[in-house]
Amino acid sequence: MTLAETAGITRAQEGLDGIVWNILGQTYVPKARTADSFAWHATFPPGTFVPPHIHPDQDEYIYMLEGELDFWLEGTNHKAGPGDLTRLPRDKPHGIFNKSERTVKCLFWVSPTQKLFELFTKLNNVPDPAEVVRLAEVHNIHFLPPEA
Repeated sequence: MTLAETAGITRAQEGLDGIVWNILGQTYVPKARTADSFAWHATFPPGTFVPPHIHPDQDEYIYMLEGELDFWLEGTNHKAGPGDLTRLPRDKPHGIFNKSERTVKCLFWVSPTQKLFELFTKLNNVPDPAEVVRLAEVHNIHFLPPEA
């Protein structure tokens, strides 16, 4: 599928085509999508997280807008706050955690897009962690065992 960017503005509270996803307790709002890049606004309520995983064929970036996230990056713990950019190179294990008592807002993007948009569409409102892991694997995102 070929995706082409169109000129325009995606408003602050809006997603592409009105899409808003609930994934693992977080809210993801897609903002831009081409074959080369996919961006979404994410809201992480306190206590929510994305378990350690790997994107074998995507680079991922997170620009922090509000709050503080804890990151597990290749076995090392880090923190990022407003104005910080977290770089998550392809094939490097990482996990994302809101251990604070504040809601976190940030902008994510990946390059290239690959199957991530389709994965988020499938994961919307999926409550079963085993099903999340299964769907992620089908879309080439690999969660690590819990001991990671």
